[in-house]
Amino acid sequence: MRSVDIAALGLRTEVFIDGRWQATAGGATAEVIDPATEQVVTTIAVGGAADVDAAVAAARREMDGGGWSRTSGTDRGRILARVADLLERDADRLARIETLDVGKPLADSVMVDLPGAIETFRYYAGIADGCLEGRVVPTSLLRGRPTHSYTMRQPIGVVGAIVPWNAPLMITAWKLAPALAAGCAVVLKPALEAPLSVLALADLLAEAGVPDGVVSVLAGDAEAGAAITAHPGIDKVTFTGSPEVGRLVQQAAAGTFKRVTLELGGKSPQIILPDADLTAAVRGTARGLFANQGQVCAAGTRVLVHRSIAGDVVDALGDAARAVQVGDPFAAETTMGSLITGAHRDRVLGYVQRGLDDGARLITGGAPIGATGYFMEPTVFASATPQMAIAREEIFGPVGTVLEFDDLDEAVALANDSTFGLAASVWTRDLAAAHELAARVRAGSVWVNAWGAIDPRLPWGGMRQSGIGRELGAGAIDSFAEEKAVRIVY
Repeated sequence: MRSVDIAALGLRTEVFIDGRWQATAGGATAEVIDPATEQVVTTIAVGGAADVDAAVAAARREMDGGGWSRTSGTDRGRILARVADLLERDADRLARIETLDVGKPLADSVMVDLPGAIETFRYYAGIADGCLEGRVVPTSLLRGRPTHSYTMRQPIGVVGAIVPWNAPLMITAWKLAPALAAGCAVVLKPALEAPLSVLALADLLAEAGVPDGVVSVLAGDAEAGAAITAHPGIDKVTFTGSPEVGRLVQQAAAGTFKRVTLELGGKSPQIILPDADLTAAVRGTARGLFANQGQVCAAGTRVLVHRSIAGDVVDALGDAARAVQVGDPFAAETTMGSLITGAHRDRVLGYVQRGLDDGARLITGGAPIGATGYFMEPTVFASATPQMAIAREEIFGPVGTVLEFDDLDEAVALANDSTFGLAASVWTRDLAAAHELAARVRAGSVWVNAWGAIDPRLPWGGMRQSGIGRELGAGAIDSFAEEKAVRIVY
């Protein structure tokens, strides 16, 4: 028996534009499917280009002469702190919505997604007052006359934020909190596969005191995404998703020279050195493979192991995979839920077959589970080569590949032999080796003796095809601001 009462969740299904819930201009709708049961959860309104136009018009009003553009950093911080309080108040309901939407275990929504969103809003609430400070710059005489020069930092304007389906509420917080702290207005588009937690957030933003028009939320498909990226009234686009769609976003944004932040795919290495605590390393590596069913851009799917311990690690990792409890995301014992759609599971299973065809050794897993829901077994490959598709391409599912190395140089070469560069983990007791690998591995984040150690105080983003720019950290404010130089001649 499912331990969730859908009727009690108070799901929002329309688009939220200029402070009110409304039907879309075109009347399009889409069904939201529970991936664990394949049942229809609800039917939502699907925003299109006309709805984007309306949202942008409301946002421009607030930025070009409305109240938000003149709101002090102190007041913006108070509002963001109130959003965090409301998220905390409604955490249980929102976690259940997130799990219903995505298919991840409820424990992950409770312990990862909601705390991550809450902490992000709290962090930017704390730095909103003063985050746009300028500086006085001593400058020389101009034709014999004294000068006084300073810089101003101002909100970049209207932001189009496009969030994915794998961790919608937390990733929304990563984009929305710094944008609002910097004084921007936001047109927010969650994915049609999992829009419900982000739609629920709209009510909390209004309750917290975000003025009408400052944030609009509309679930939409490719039409809405294209309208956002090309819209002349939007000054910046922040997108999280696949590299393929990221290229389209960048191309569309180029037409109006929008600023872009792109957080794209990954094929993150987890490097296990021979001196590592193997129990902790295997436990953490398995988490990096199977968290959120492997549907994580930073998933540590390339497990690089020193040859002297490879056999022990492969055996232990296989045992860890077999110990994963796959099932109803709302069941207390479940540690891995369902993939997002049947088509996506078929894609992941296709990679399993490619691994077998290429000659990799299947240690465990690789098959679908059950007749209902998009479940599959946690999967581990060994005896692989770096050229195999399972070792090079982002699978976005619970599939890990073990590769072996003999020394640090080979470990670095394997880690960097990728078109991606989002994250990496290093498992070792050797502090010198940890620092050396952290410096030499090409990735935006390196975690030592951990996986997934994201913190809103630290920058997050990738190199190469993992994206452009950084989210989180104090530096994220820079991506939502423009610096202006002022020079006064006396």
